[in-house]
Amino acid sequence: MLARYMTGALAARTGDEMSGPALLVTGLAVTGSPLLASWLLAGLTVSAAAGGPVLGVLLDRARRPGRLLAACLLGYAAGLLLLLGLLVPGGQVRAPDAVLVGLAVVSGLLGPALTGGWTAQLPLVAGPARLGRATALDSMSYNAAGLAGPAVVGVLAAASGGPATVLACAGLLLAALPAAWRLPARGPGPGGGRGGGPGERPGGGRGIRAEMGAGFAAIVRNGALRRATLGSMVSCCGLAMLVVSAPVLGARLTGESGHGTLLLAVTAACGLAALPRGRGPDAAPATTPPERRWDVVLVAGTAVLGAGMVLAAVSTAFWTAVVAAAVAGLGEGPQLTALFAVRHREAPARLRSQVFTTGASLKITSYAIGAALAGPLAAYSVGAALLAGAALQALALAVLLSRRPAPDAPRRSVADGGGGA
Repeated sequence: MLARYMTGALAARTGDEMSGPALLVTGLAVTGSPLLASWLLAGLTVSAAAGGPVLGVLLDRARRPGRLLAACLLGYAAGLLLLLGLLVPGGQVRAPDAVLVGLAVVSGLLGPALTGGWTAQLPLVAGPARLGRATALDSMSYNAAGLAGPAVVGVLAAASGGPATVLACAGLLLAALPAAWRLPARGPGPGGGRGGGPGERPGGGRGIRAEMGAGFAAIVRNGALRRATLGSMVSCCGLAMLVVSAPVLGARLTGESGHGTLLLAVTAACGLAALPRGRGPDAAPATTPPERRWDVVLVAGTAVLGAGMVLAAVSTAFWTAVVAAAVAGLGEGPQLTALFAVRHREAPARLRSQVFTTGASLKITSYAIGAALAGPLAAYSVGAALLAGAALQALALAVLLSRRPAPDAPRRSVADGGGGA
């Protein structure tokens, strides 16, 4: 069952990673307008903040959440194909720009289902005994998709043109449908999609707005979840500055912006290699209390990511930039795994999907903000953009280290119904 989950998750997330670059490349190639192409990308990402919480409520209510994930995959793929159909080769646009951007926004509402919404179902697949190892494997799918997605877009765009990238992206999303459809159903009781008893939905029959409020409250009232969510948002904003700056840094050091893609590939590969291979808490020093070890990994990963960005900012040769990209990846990979582990540990079982999709939507939106800020900053000075990203990692560290609870604070596992929110 876990193998099927991983196959579907990898296909869905690779398609997700391809979708933004594919729209960017296709919009630019077909219309010749960098402005419209960037708007399509922005529309696809910025709407995640609105879609994530609503998707989380629906997933938490669903007796078979996999069926809803399959519908989201189908809707996302259909939106991309419809966008492609509205773009006519030869520089002509069949629909007004506002319609194209609006369709990208609507499609982007489903984006969090491909990330946090899928990960939230992992306890149903792995169970408490294997959750730590399964979380590490799940994080690998993000890093592998982040490595493969843009690379596939680049190869297909060079060989067959922009439209082929959108078709391939939609194909991967549709390939993940069977795995999503066959995800396990929830049982009755807490976290079972039934609220307090058979036939009763979560929240005792409350409406979607009330359930969304409960999901946000679960994050805000739980110190560990609050710090992890806010810290990851700030860190993701800084990571976007590294991604945007990489092509500019490659051009500055070698004269070829394409070498910046190599830097991003190094970051993704090292992030994949650095993922903890042990079970859950075994990934941190043995002197740390077991319930706190993932928090230590989260802090350490953020610090290493920031150090890599500082090294990239001061690089005067391409080989030092490659080392900096590797260091950043060594921090980013374990950081993501630790974030998921903290969410699994702390989230109330009946609100788990909301915690994951809300967290994913906030990260996607903060990434979009970071990318928007990084563009003009990198054009002015790539070193300044990278140092700004490193400063955001330092701010994320401050958030993660603020007001930490006592080591002997009581905690409940996911299997016990959540983490005291």
